[in-house]
Amino acid sequence: MHLVYINPNATQTMTDAVVKVARHHVPNAIVSGLTNTKGPAAIEGPEDGDAAIPGMLSLLEDAKALGADAIVIACFDDTGLAQAQAASPCPVYGIGQAAYIMGARAQGGFSVVTSVQVAVPVIAANIEAQGAQAACRGVHASGLAVLDIDEGTIQVRAALAAAIGVAFERDGSGAVVLGCAGMSPLLEDLEERCGIPLIDGVRASAQLACAKEGAVSDVVNSFPNGTCR
Repeated sequence: MHLVYINPNATQTMTDAVVKVARHHVPNAIVSGLTNTKGPAAIEGPEDGDAAIPGMLSLLEDAKALGADAIVIACFDDTGLAQAQAASPCPVYGIGQAAYIMGARAQGGFSVVTSVQVAVPVIAANIEAQGAQAACRGVHASGLAVLDIDEGTIQVRAALAAAIGVAFERDGSGAVVLGCAGMSPLLEDLEERCGIPLIDGVRASAQLACAKEGAVSDVVNSFPNGTCR
């Protein structure tokens, strides 16, 4: 299984972090990453997303040349997902899409904590388009810029943990989805800070793409739940 992550933004460190997480999570798969160097440095809202789509779609041929069995769009906004699915000869998933599939199976539904406020309407629309709105208890902005999240400083981690805790309590949800690819490497730390189940779209997409048909329930059941300290 060769899984190729396409990062719609131009930040190589984010691509590298996503690939590292996915490789660790599905060690029996080959995982590669491609970065849209023609895109914005970060995707924060619909304008950035629209600007990223042409360059992202141009990387589908590169993914095919690498021998991709499946492609994942490594942006929680699922930037250009429908266009990529229509153009690609192999399956294409989004990390947001995968996280919603997992979140919909969580008892009590799920909340999403993302980066900035302008991302909230995009994510809410994606949740509705993918039929997960009944399980979604709320979409919340942490107020942190994507590139700050990517740096993952102690201050950033503390702020994210606080935002996750507030969303969980306010919504009464069963799990919180990490609504930014840059949060993926921070999962373990955030689990230690927050005692609640967290869902990461990078891990979700890796398992979903690699799962055999009909094994989605096994994928869901393999997700770790954090314990608070």
